[in-house]
Amino acid sequence: MKTKFGSFNCLMNISVFLGLFMFLIAGSGMAEDFNLDELIKSAKTESGITIYSSTSKIKKAAKAFTKKYGIEAVGTKIKGAAQIEAVVREAQSGNIVGDVIISSDAGATLAQLLGSDMVSSWTPPDQAATINDLSKDPLVVWRDPSVWSFNNENTDVCPVNNIWELAGEKWNRRVALSDPLRYPSLPDWFNQMETHWDDQIASAYKAHFGSDIDRSEMSATKQWVKAIAENAPLLVGSHSKIAEAVGTQGQENPFFGILSSAKFRDVGEGGLKMAICKDIQPYIGYYKPGFGLIANGTDSPNASKLFLHFMMTEEGVGPMTRDGKMSGNDAVPAHPEELSGVVALKGRLTPHVAETGGDDFDKRQDWQDFWRIYYSR
Repeated sequence: MKTKFGSFNCLMNISVFLGLFMFLIAGSGMAEDFNLDELIKSAKTESGITIYSSTSKIKKAAKAFTKKYGIEAVGTKIKGAAQIEAVVREAQSGNIVGDVIISSDAGATLAQLLGSDMVSSWTPPDQAATINDLSKDPLVVWRDPSVWSFNNENTDVCPVNNIWELAGEKWNRRVALSDPLRYPSLPDWFNQMETHWDDQIASAYKAHFGSDIDRSEMSATKQWVKAIAENAPLLVGSHSKIAEAVGTQGQENPFFGILSSAKFRDVGEGGLKMAICKDIQPYIGYYKPGFGLIANGTDSPNASKLFLHFMMTEEGVGPMTRDGKMSGNDAVPAHPEELSGVVALKGRLTPHVAETGGDDFDKRQDWQDFWRIYYSR
């Protein structure tokens, strides 16, 4: 479904309203006469496209798209805030360079890009049946999981059963996290948990401590974040560093951490020993959505749509699923060379709810301030 966040002016003339409605349906791909062959034909009459993404693997996907359709596509790696800034600058100047954006900063995308009518989302109609509702609007091209992981050099049994254990003395200074003050995915996750799964965090508290948590003044999520911050976790600047802290061999008391499933590529050839903590309660982690968006004002709208269609196939998203990401299309299987096994556990990840994603962005600074207050070095 193609959506443009923002408000419509009041349409007094009913015929104008109906005309606009039919235009939006046709443009969104909701029309029953959607035809992939016609989209390909239209796309080939347009100029090439540039794709912005936070992963360098987008270059492989772009080359595969060009080889398949004969349409020039260039993949460009631009991460986080720099990507958002580039899209905003291009929209304001009217000089569109990035035709397709696959954004990993969900909160900023929802609040700043979709919220300002700079980009649009489009879900391929012929693939919609296997794309779940949370991944349709905006379109989620892939999910990038971060999972609680442990060192399995000497045991296959995860040493942690419940996230509240991580606030105890046993794990003081032995939990590894990305720095919430530098990387927005954690504070955004905190807000998603408080908004949608605070009851589950409270239930996990009762399972661990044997009594109900008092939420009269502070949510269960905030109390857990506070407890973790006060327990002096190791804050690092990359998921690679977390993987090293958790998976380095020969440790007497190895770290426990939450890290991107992509880092499991370093298990084996990289010499790390680690596994996902499959049974930890209430969740094994979360995922960041990679929203697939089309720049409003692109000269190649059909080629852009065709690229998103391509990325929702096994062929298109293969370079990313091999690297630990999961396709937003449930019909795409796990990559046979993916090492973490996270796809089989995807039901135990907290999903991302885009409907409240703008709120994550609005409260990001609040969560970072909260962390700053309680973090013990």
